[in-house]
Amino acid sequence: MIAYQLTVPVDNTPGKLARVSGVLAREKINIRAITISSFGERGFFNILVDDPTLARKALEKAGIKTDLKEVIAVLIDDRPGGMDRLAQLLGAEGINIENAYGFVLESSKSAVLVVDVNDLEKTQKILKEHKFKTLSPEALAAIEPFHYMKY
Repeated sequence: MIAYQLTVPVDNTPGKLARVSGVLAREKINIRAITISSFGERGFFNILVDDPTLARKALEKAGIKTDLKEVIAVLIDDRPGGMDRLAQLLGAEGINIENAYGFVLESSKSAVLVVDVNDLEKTQKILKEHKFKTLSPEALAAIEPFHYMKY
């Protein structure tokens, strides 16, 4: 199942995240996961949100260049080797993981690894054959990690 990630290229200067988060907040778009990467004077944000299409429109309207990218959100075991099982499988099948990030859903039980791969169709087929579960955009939007903890 395909999920959607916003990729926002940015200059590595103060206030860039605030500008993006401000637009999303005004539109009542919920950020579900984010990574921030930089290299020298440039960088990018990879963002999972509850409404990727609306988020892209809002950011573009605000003059913020945004790419809506297809990714796969894979459910993995939250234990030593949980991610390795997936990485080894994809590597052995010649799939290049170009970008990835993850988060825990429930400690010692389940996590999600979001992967940006060089061949989505082949990856989906491999994951299905090996009984990996993937999450839809709707499932990602509804995730409530750490629901068992009291803050």
